[in-house]
Amino acid sequence: MTGIGGTRTQENTMDLAALNSATKYPSIPTYHQIDPKNGSLLDEVTAFDGDVILTEKVDGCNGRIVLMPDGDYFLGSREELLYARGDRIENPALGIVAALKPVAEQLQPTEHGQIQVFFLEVYGRKIGAAAKQYTTGSALGHRMFDIACIPLDVLDWPRERISSWREAGGQSFCTEAVLQRASAAEGVPLTPRLGTIPAHDLPSGIEDTAEFLAAQLPTTQAALDDGAAGRPEGIVLRSADREVIAKARFQDYQRTLKRRARQETSA
Repeated sequence: MTGIGGTRTQENTMDLAALNSATKYPSIPTYHQIDPKNGSLLDEVTAFDGDVILTEKVDGCNGRIVLMPDGDYFLGSREELLYARGDRIENPALGIVAALKPVAEQLQPTEHGQIQVFFLEVYGRKIGAAAKQYTTGSALGHRMFDIACIPLDVLDWPRERISSWREAGGQSFCTEAVLQRASAAEGVPLTPRLGTIPAHDLPSGIEDTAEFLAAQLPTTQAALDDGAAGRPEGIVLRSADREVIAKARFQDYQRTLKRRARQETSA
């Protein structure tokens, strides 16, 4: 079969396109909904119950380690698979392979009959405009933010069904407790944990949320060296069981408040 990047991988007969689709990270909603007309935030807010875990949203490149039940693994970016164990397939794009290969080599499958997908943010060294926020030089870092388990039989489904299943929440994600245990067992750092608060203490207004973000995360906690600019991207809010998750980015709130201020001035 023709593998990633057109490379011939005769020993690998699985449908790589299906594997790629089934193991992609799904879209995460914003804490306040976004107006599709202008990109501003709307007043409608994501509802949480119980305790809400706050973590830093690191601005880098989404990477994934796809661990098969037999110990084989693949590395990928948000959109494509880049590497297969044993150098069968390789695309060094964005530094993801260099950052995640040592992590993948030490992982052992624990979910019998299922695919495990470890999602990590790879950041720093020349990765996007935000690289200078985390490093003054060429430091490259990675932080794990989610783990999902995928049944093997999903790979037999039509491609359209896999995509719809994924975006509808079909993947089974680990709870915060399992994430913490996996991080400790494998020695893989998590995205910075900022604290846990009751859902009723969360802000609901646009301005209140902007102030909340600034108070919770005045500077990044994921800097790779001293002297980095340190401006954070935002915060991810998630329930302990991972049933509800949302993201709140500084730029979305700043843009929305500026637009509202202009509208009030011109009114």
